[in-house]
Amino acid sequence: MSRRSERTSKLIQREISTLLEREVSDPRLSSLISVTEVTLSDDLRHAKVFVSMLSSEVNRDDMLTGFNNASGFLRRELASHLKLRYTPELSFHYDDSIERGARLLRLIGEATNTE
Repeated sequence: MSRRSERTSKLIQREISTLLEREVSDPRLSSLISVTEVTLSDDLRHAKVFVSMLSSEVNRDDMLTGFNNASGFLRRELASHLKLRYTPELSFHYDDSIERGARLLRLIGEATNTE
């Protein structure tokens, strides 16, 4: 990943997190949602946004549907807040790495307590 692409992806990640916190009013997106990573295509026109949910109030499919419905709003807000030549098309993907990490820690804890 180029330096420019990396900086831009971090900027988009921060901005989407801020928008989720302050601007988005969809109840499917109001629970504790974390934007874990943003990857950009080489031409910076497409962004994969990886999100994780820290609570189980809303199921994952509903959350992704909410993101897909809000993608136009988020893209428009990104265009107004960031000075980019092209505002990337956003696609949202669920990231379960936090859940997998918590499960591994629990398993390690169980294995060390049984000895």
